[in-house]
Amino acid sequence: MKEPTRVHDRHAFDTLIDGRSPAEFAIDHIPGAINLPVLDNEERRIVGTLYKQVGAFEARRVGGAMVAANLARHLQGPLADKPPGWKPLVYCWRGGLRSGSMTTWLRLVGWDAQQLAGGYKAWRRHVIDTIAQRAPMLPLVVVCGATGSAKTRLLHTLAAQGQQVLDLEALARHKGSLLGALPGVEQPSQTVFETAIASVLERVDATRALYVEGEGRRIGRLTLPTPLAERMRASPCIELQASTAARVEYLLRDYAYLGDRPQWLADQLDPLKPLHGNATIAAMAGHGPRAPAAPAVRGAGHAALRPLVCAVATGVLQGLGRPAGGGGRRPERTGHRGAGAAGGGTARWDGRGYRPSARRVGQGRRPRPSLR
Repeated sequence: MKEPTRVHDRHAFDTLIDGRSPAEFAIDHIPGAINLPVLDNEERRIVGTLYKQVGAFEARRVGGAMVAANLARHLQGPLADKPPGWKPLVYCWRGGLRSGSMTTWLRLVGWDAQQLAGGYKAWRRHVIDTIAQRAPMLPLVVVCGATGSAKTRLLHTLAAQGQQVLDLEALARHKGSLLGALPGVEQPSQTVFETAIASVLERVDATRALYVEGEGRRIGRLTLPTPLAERMRASPCIELQASTAARVEYLLRDYAYLGDRPQWLADQLDPLKPLHGNATIAAMAGHGPRAPAAPAVRGAGHAALRPLVCAVATGVLQGLGRPAGGGGRRPERTGHRGAGAAGGGTARWDGRGYRPSARRVGQGRRPRPSLR
Protein backbone atom coordinates (compact mmCIF):
# COMPACT_ATOMS: atom_id res chain seq x y z
CA MET A 1 0.00 0.00 0.00
CA LYS A 2 1.32 3.42 -0.97
CA GLU A 3 2.41 5.73 1.86
CA PRO A 4 0.22 8.81 2.45
CA THR A 5 1.47 12.03 0.86
CA ARG A 6 2.72 14.44 3.53
CA VAL A 7 3.44 18.18 3.49
CA HIS A 8 7.18 17.65 3.02
CA ASP A 9 6.45 15.67 -0.18
CA ARG A 10 4.71 18.60 -1.91
CA HIS A 11 7.74 19.69 -3.95
CA ALA A 12 7.68 16.40 -5.89
CA PHE A 13 4.44 17.35 -7.66
CA ASP A 14 3.83 19.47 -10.74
CA THR A 15 0.84 21.37 -9.36
CA LEU A 16 -0.73 22.00 -5.97
CA ILE A 17 -4.54 22.15 -6.20
CA ASP A 18 -6.56 23.70 -3.38
CA GLY A 19 -10.06 22.23 -3.68
CA ARG A 20 -11.57 24.44 -0.98
CA SER A 21 -13.93 27.34 -1.57
CA PRO A 22 -12.57 30.72 -2.75
CA ALA A 23 -13.29 32.23 0.69
CA GLU A 24 -11.17 29.57 2.43
CA PHE A 25 -8.42 29.98 -0.16
CA ALA A 26 -8.32 33.75 0.44
CA ILE A 27 -7.78 33.30 4.18
CA ASP A 28 -4.66 31.21 3.58
CA HIS A 29 -3.32 28.50 1.30
CA ILE A 30 -0.11 26.62 0.56
CA PRO A 31 2.21 28.93 -1.42
CA GLY A 32 2.04 28.20 -5.15
CA ALA A 33 -1.34 26.43 -4.99
CA ILE A 34 -4.10 27.14 -7.49
CA ASN A 35 -7.73 27.27 -6.42
CA LEU A 36 -10.06 24.84 -8.22
CA PRO A 37 -13.07 24.71 -5.87
CA VAL A 38 -14.94 21.46 -5.53
CA LEU A 39 -17.73 23.57 -3.96
CA ASP A 40 -17.88 27.36 -4.25
CA ASN A 41 -18.78 29.63 -1.32
CA GLU A 42 -22.55 29.43 -1.74
CA GLU A 43 -22.57 25.70 -2.54
CA ARG A 44 -20.52 24.98 0.56
CA ARG A 45 -23.03 26.93 2.64
CA ILE A 46 -25.97 25.03 1.14
CA VAL A 47 -24.39 21.62 1.69
CA GLY A 48 -23.40 22.51 5.25
CA THR A 49 -26.92 23.65 6.05
CA LEU A 50 -28.42 20.45 4.63
CA TYR A 51 -25.99 18.34 6.65
CA LYS A 52 -27.07 20.01 9.90
CA GLN A 53 -30.79 20.40 9.25
CA VAL A 54 -31.65 17.32 7.14
CA GLY A 55 -28.85 14.78 7.32
CA ALA A 56 -25.67 13.45 5.77
CA PHE A 57 -27.37 11.54 2.92
CA GLU A 58 -29.28 14.54 1.57
CA ALA A 59 -26.18 16.75 1.88
CA ARG A 60 -24.11 14.24 -0.10
CA ARG A 61 -26.82 13.74 -2.74
CA VAL A 62 -27.13 17.47 -3.44
CA GLY A 63 -23.42 18.13 -2.96
CA GLY A 64 -22.46 15.27 -5.27
CA ALA A 65 -24.24 16.90 -8.20
CA MET A 66 -22.52 20.20 -7.46
CA VAL A 67 -19.11 18.51 -7.20
CA ALA A 68 -19.61 16.69 -10.52
CA ALA A 69 -20.54 19.92 -12.31
CA ASN A 70 -17.55 21.80 -10.88
CA LEU A 71 -15.10 19.01 -11.70
CA ALA A 72 -16.42 18.90 -15.28
CA ARG A 73 -15.86 22.62 -15.59
CA HIS A 74 -12.28 22.31 -14.30
CA LEU A 75 -11.52 19.43 -16.68
CA GLN A 76 -12.82 21.42 -19.64
CA GLY A 77 -11.06 24.62 -18.54
CA PRO A 78 -7.85 24.96 -16.48
CA LEU A 79 -6.92 21.27 -16.75
CA ALA A 80 -7.73 20.75 -20.44
CA ASP A 81 -4.11 21.09 -21.61
CA LYS A 82 -2.40 18.95 -18.97
CA PRO A 83 -0.23 16.15 -20.46
CA PRO A 84 -0.60 12.45 -19.55
CA GLY A 85 2.39 12.54 -17.20
CA TRP A 86 1.09 15.46 -15.12
CA LYS A 87 1.27 14.89 -11.34
CA PRO A 88 -1.05 17.03 -9.19
CA LEU A 89 -1.33 17.09 -5.39
CA VAL A 90 -4.84 17.89 -4.17
CA TYR A 91 -5.89 19.11 -0.73
CA CYS A 92 -8.97 20.47 1.04
CA TRP A 93 -9.59 21.45 4.66
CA ARG A 94 -8.53 18.17 6.29
CA GLY A 95 -8.02 15.68 3.48
CA GLY A 96 -11.61 14.49 3.31
CA LEU A 97 -14.40 14.20 0.77
CA ARG A 98 -13.69 17.30 -1.29
CA SER A 99 -10.07 16.55 -2.13
CA GLY A 100 -10.87 12.82 -2.24
CA SER A 101 -13.54 13.37 -4.91
CA MET A 102 -11.23 15.46 -7.07
CA THR A 103 -8.34 13.02 -6.68
CA THR A 104 -10.55 10.11 -7.74
CA TRP A 105 -11.76 11.88 -10.89
CA LEU A 106 -8.25 12.99 -11.87
CA ARG A 107 -7.00 9.41 -11.47
CA LEU A 108 -9.86 8.15 -13.64
CA VAL A 109 -8.62 10.46 -16.38
CA GLY A 110 -5.19 8.83 -16.10
CA TRP A 111 -3.13 11.36 -14.13
CA ASP A 112 -1.07 10.34 -11.11
CA ALA A 113 -3.04 12.51 -8.68
CA GLN A 114 -2.44 12.25 -4.95
CA GLN A 115 -4.33 13.56 -1.93
CA LEU A 116 -2.49 15.50 0.78
CA ALA A 117 -2.93 13.65 4.07
CA GLY A 118 -4.49 15.96 6.64
CA GLY A 119 -5.21 18.68 4.07
CA TYR A 120 -4.79 22.35 4.93
CA LYS A 121 -4.83 21.55 8.65
CA ALA A 122 -1.62 19.55 8.17
CA TRP A 123 -0.10 22.53 6.35
CA ARG A 124 -1.08 24.89 9.15
CA ARG A 125 0.58 22.62 11.69
CA HIS A 126 3.69 22.59 9.50
CA VAL A 127 3.79 26.42 9.50
CA ILE A 128 3.46 26.62 13.29
CA ASP A 129 6.11 23.94 13.83
CA THR A 130 8.51 25.54 11.32
CA ILE A 131 8.43 28.89 13.10
CA ALA A 132 8.66 27.30 16.56
CA GLN A 133 11.61 25.08 15.63
CA ARG A 134 13.61 27.40 13.38
CA ALA A 135 13.12 30.81 15.02
CA PRO A 136 15.22 30.06 18.15
CA MET A 137 18.21 29.14 15.94
CA LEU A 138 18.03 32.00 13.42
CA PRO A 139 21.31 33.92 12.91
CA LEU A 140 19.49 37.25 13.23
CA VAL A 141 21.03 40.71 13.10
CA VAL A 142 18.37 43.25 14.08
CA VAL A 143 18.44 46.67 12.38
CA CYS A 144 17.24 49.29 14.89
CA GLY A 145 16.85 53.04 14.82
CA ALA A 146 14.47 55.94 15.29
CA THR A 147 11.56 56.48 12.92
CA GLY A 148 12.87 57.85 9.63
CA SER A 149 16.38 56.41 9.89
CA ALA A 150 15.78 54.42 6.66
CA LYS A 151 15.94 50.95 8.19
CA THR A 152 13.75 49.45 5.47
CA ARG A 153 15.88 51.03 2.75
CA LEU A 154 18.95 49.43 4.30
CA LEU A 155 17.24 46.03 4.25
CA HIS A 156 16.42 46.47 0.55
CA THR A 157 20.04 47.38 -0.17
CA LEU A 158 21.31 44.34 1.71
CA ALA A 159 18.90 42.08 -0.19
CA ALA A 160 20.04 43.55 -3.51
CA GLN A 161 23.62 42.68 -2.53
CA GLY A 162 22.72 39.04 -1.93
CA GLN A 163 22.37 39.14 1.86
CA GLN A 164 19.65 37.19 3.65
CA VAL A 165 16.78 39.47 4.67
CA LEU A 166 13.49 38.91 6.48
CA ASP A 167 11.37 41.92 5.47
CA LEU A 168 8.49 41.70 7.94
CA GLU A 169 6.90 44.96 6.82
CA ALA A 170 6.74 43.76 3.22
CA LEU A 171 5.14 40.49 4.33
CA ALA A 172 2.67 42.43 6.52
CA ARG A 173 2.00 45.07 3.83
CA HIS A 174 2.37 47.77 6.47
CA LYS A 175 5.14 50.15 7.53
CA GLY A 176 4.80 49.32 11.20
CA SER A 177 3.44 52.59 12.65
CA LEU A 178 0.00 54.14 12.97
CA LEU A 179 0.57 55.83 9.61
CA GLY A 180 2.08 52.66 8.20
CA ALA A 181 -1.12 51.48 6.49
CA LEU A 182 -0.80 51.68 2.72
CA PRO A 183 -3.77 53.35 0.99
CA GLY A 184 -5.67 50.83 -1.09
CA VAL A 185 -3.57 47.89 0.16
CA GLU A 186 -5.20 45.43 2.56
CA GLN A 187 -3.06 43.61 5.09
CA PRO A 188 -3.07 39.82 4.75
CA SER A 189 -4.70 37.56 7.29
CA GLN A 190 -2.65 36.48 10.30
CA THR A 191 -2.35 32.98 8.85
CA VAL A 192 -1.12 34.28 5.46
CA PHE A 193 1.44 36.41 7.32
CA GLU A 194 2.71 33.42 9.29
CA THR A 195 2.77 31.24 6.16
CA ALA A 196 4.95 33.86 4.44
CA ILE A 197 7.33 33.97 7.42
CA ALA A 198 7.62 30.18 7.51
CA SER A 199 8.34 30.10 3.76
CA VAL A 200 11.28 32.49 4.28
CA LEU A 201 12.61 30.59 7.30
CA GLU A 202 12.62 27.32 5.36
CA ARG A 203 15.14 28.83 2.91
CA VAL A 204 17.48 30.43 5.46
CA ASP A 205 21.13 29.40 5.45
CA ALA A 206 21.97 29.11 9.17
CA THR A 207 25.67 29.81 8.48
CA ARG A 208 24.96 33.36 7.23
CA ALA A 209 23.44 36.39 8.95
CA LEU A 210 19.74 37.06 8.49
CA TYR A 211 18.94 40.78 8.69
CA VAL A 212 15.59 41.91 10.07
CA GLU A 213 14.18 45.27 11.09
CA GLY A 214 13.40 45.77 14.77
CA GLU A 215 9.63 45.66 15.21
CA GLY A 216 7.11 45.80 18.02
CA ARG A 217 4.84 42.86 18.68
CA ARG A 218 2.29 44.23 16.20
CA ILE A 219 2.67 45.42 12.63
CA GLY A 220 -0.64 47.09 11.87
CA ARG A 221 -3.26 44.54 12.93
CA LEU A 222 -0.87 41.57 12.62
CA THR A 223 1.10 40.01 15.46
CA LEU A 224 4.64 38.68 15.28
CA PRO A 225 4.83 34.97 16.18
CA THR A 226 6.13 34.73 19.74
CA PRO A 227 9.18 32.50 18.95
CA LEU A 228 10.37 35.00 16.33
CA ALA A 229 9.77 38.03 18.57
CA GLU A 230 11.72 36.40 21.41
CA ARG A 231 14.60 35.52 19.09
CA MET A 232 14.74 39.13 17.86
CA ARG A 233 14.95 40.36 21.45
CA ALA A 234 17.90 38.05 22.16
CA SER A 235 19.85 38.83 18.95
CA PRO A 236 22.64 41.32 18.24
CA CYS A 237 21.61 44.58 16.64
CA ILE A 238 22.87 47.43 14.53
CA GLU A 239 21.64 50.91 15.47
CA LEU A 240 21.15 53.39 12.65
CA GLN A 241 21.63 57.02 13.68
CA ALA A 242 20.52 60.10 11.75
CA SER A 243 19.97 63.76 12.58
CA THR A 244 16.42 64.99 13.03
CA ALA A 245 16.68 67.02 9.81
CA ALA A 246 17.82 63.98 7.83
CA ARG A 247 15.03 61.83 9.25
CA VAL A 248 12.38 64.47 8.52
CA GLU A 249 13.67 64.75 4.98
CA TYR A 250 13.45 61.01 4.53
CA LEU A 251 9.96 60.76 6.05
CA LEU A 252 8.62 63.55 3.86
CA ARG A 253 9.69 61.58 0.81
CA ASP A 254 8.62 58.21 2.17
CA TYR A 255 5.15 59.43 3.24
CA ALA A 256 4.60 61.92 0.42
CA TYR A 257 1.49 60.03 -0.71
CA LEU A 258 -0.29 61.11 2.49
CA GLY A 259 -0.48 64.67 1.18
CA ASP A 260 -2.74 63.48 -1.63
CA ARG A 261 -5.15 61.76 0.78
CA PRO A 262 -6.15 64.28 3.48
CA GLN A 263 -9.31 62.45 4.53
CA TRP A 264 -7.53 59.10 4.77
CA LEU A 265 -4.81 60.77 6.85
CA ALA A 266 -7.42 62.33 9.15
CA ASP A 267 -8.99 58.91 9.67
CA GLN A 268 -5.60 57.44 10.63
CA LEU A 269 -4.97 60.22 13.17
CA ASP A 270 -8.45 60.09 14.70
CA PRO A 271 -7.65 57.30 17.24
CA LEU A 272 -5.03 59.59 18.85
CA LYS A 273 -7.50 62.36 19.75
CA PRO A 274 -8.43 60.90 23.17
CA LEU A 275 -4.73 60.75 24.07
CA HIS A 276 -3.56 64.12 22.72
CA GLY A 277 -6.73 66.16 22.21
CA ASN A 278 -8.39 67.52 19.10
CA ALA A 279 -6.31 70.69 19.00
CA THR A 280 -2.98 68.84 19.10
CA ILE A 281 -4.00 66.39 16.39
CA ALA A 282 -5.24 69.26 14.22
CA ALA A 283 -1.92 71.03 14.76
CA MET A 284 0.08 67.93 13.85
CA ALA A 285 -1.94 67.67 10.66
CA GLY A 286 -1.04 71.27 9.86
CA HIS A 287 -4.44 72.78 10.75
CA GLY A 288 -3.64 74.50 14.03
CA PRO A 289 -1.21 76.91 15.77
CA ARG A 290 0.50 74.31 17.97
CA ALA A 291 2.46 72.50 15.29
CA PRO A 292 6.19 72.15 16.09
CA ALA A 293 8.60 74.10 13.94
CA ALA A 294 10.00 72.03 11.12
CA PRO A 295 13.77 72.03 10.55
CA ALA A 296 14.93 73.09 7.14
CA VAL A 297 14.94 70.11 4.79
CA ARG A 298 15.52 69.51 1.14
CA GLY A 299 12.79 67.99 -1.03
CA ALA A 300 10.13 68.56 1.61
CA GLY A 301 7.23 67.43 -0.55
CA HIS A 302 3.78 68.54 0.64
CA ALA A 303 4.29 71.42 3.06
CA ALA A 304 1.22 70.45 5.11
CA LEU A 305 2.94 67.23 6.16
CA ARG A 306 5.90 68.96 7.82
CA PRO A 307 4.36 69.48 11.28
CA LEU A 308 3.15 65.89 11.41
CA VAL A 309 6.42 64.41 10.18
CA CYS A 310 8.39 66.51 12.66
CA ALA A 311 6.15 65.29 15.47
CA VAL A 312 6.84 61.71 14.44
CA ALA A 313 10.59 62.23 14.07
CA THR A 314 11.03 64.05 17.39
CA GLY A 315 8.65 61.91 19.44
CA VAL A 316 6.36 64.85 20.28
CA LEU A 317 3.35 62.82 19.21
CA GLN A 318 3.29 59.42 20.89
CA GLY A 319 1.81 56.50 18.95
CA LEU A 320 2.91 57.49 15.46
CA GLY A 321 6.40 56.03 15.42
CA ARG A 322 7.42 52.55 16.47
CA PRO A 323 5.35 51.02 19.25
CA ALA A 324 7.08 50.88 22.63
CA GLY A 325 9.55 48.02 22.51
CA GLY A 326 9.88 48.19 18.73
CA GLY A 327 12.53 49.34 16.31
CA GLY A 328 12.04 53.03 16.96
CA ARG A 329 13.89 53.05 20.28
CA ARG A 330 17.51 52.55 21.07
CA PRO A 331 18.42 48.85 21.17
CA GLU A 332 19.65 48.94 24.77
CA ARG A 333 16.18 50.13 25.80
CA THR A 334 14.25 47.45 23.97
CA GLY A 335 16.03 44.34 25.12
CA HIS A 336 18.09 43.69 21.97
CA ARG A 337 21.43 42.25 23.02
CA GLY A 338 24.37 44.22 21.65
CA ALA A 339 27.27 43.79 24.10
CA GLY A 340 29.98 41.67 22.59
CA ALA A 341 27.63 40.31 19.94
CA ALA A 342 28.91 39.71 16.46
CA GLY A 343 27.44 42.22 14.07
CA GLY A 344 26.47 44.77 16.75
CA GLY A 345 27.34 48.39 16.15
CA THR A 346 26.05 51.70 14.84
CA ALA A 347 25.83 53.54 11.56
CA ARG A 348 25.03 57.20 10.96
CA TRP A 349 22.75 58.47 8.18
CA ASP A 350 23.84 61.78 6.65
CA GLY A 351 20.99 62.10 4.14
CA ARG A 352 22.93 60.34 1.39
CA GLY A 353 24.02 57.06 2.96
CA TYR A 354 25.20 55.38 6.15
CA ARG A 355 28.59 55.97 7.75
CA PRO A 356 29.70 53.25 10.20
CA SER A 357 30.63 54.02 13.79
CA ALA A 358 32.95 51.96 15.96
CA ARG A 359 30.77 52.21 19.08
CA ARG A 360 29.05 49.02 20.15
CA VAL A 361 25.37 49.18 20.96
CA GLY A 362 24.42 48.45 24.55
CA GLN A 363 28.01 47.66 25.58
CA GLY A 364 28.28 46.79 29.24
CA ARG A 365 24.53 46.38 29.69
CA ARG A 366 22.85 43.15 30.57
CA PRO A 367 20.21 41.99 28.07
CA ARG A 368 16.62 42.73 29.04
CA PRO A 369 14.18 39.85 29.52
CA SER A 370 12.25 38.53 26.56
CA LEU A 371 8.84 39.87 25.61
CA ARG A 372 6.32 40.01 28.38
